[in-house]
Amino acid sequence: KILSAEPVAKTKKLLHLKVDVGIDQRSIVSGIAEYFTPEEVVGKTVSVVVNLAPRNIRGVESQGMILMGESKDGKLAFIAPQEGLLPGDVIR
Repeated sequence: KILSAEPVAKTKKLLHLKVDVGIDQRSIVSGIAEYFTPEEVVGKTVSVVVNLAPRNIRGVESQGMILMGESKDGKLAFIAPQEGLLPGDVIR
C-alpha cells in the first residue's frame, strides 16, 4: 500500500513513494509522475517487486519496483491484488 508520494526534485517523470510491503516500508522511485499526481496514488494497494538490489535514482534510494500495466493507448494502471491479500503476501 502506498503510504506517501512526492515529486523527485528537478524531474518531471519521477515520484518518490513510501510503500508498506508487509515486512517493512520501502522507498521506491517510480516514473509515473506524468500519469498520476501524488494525491492520486496515496492509499492505493499495489504489487511490488522487492527482491531487487537497491539503486540510487536522482539522489533517492529505490528499494523495489511497482508493477504497472499499459493499455494500447498508453494509459498506465496499477497491478493490484484482489481482495483478501495483505501487504507482504506473496504473488506467484
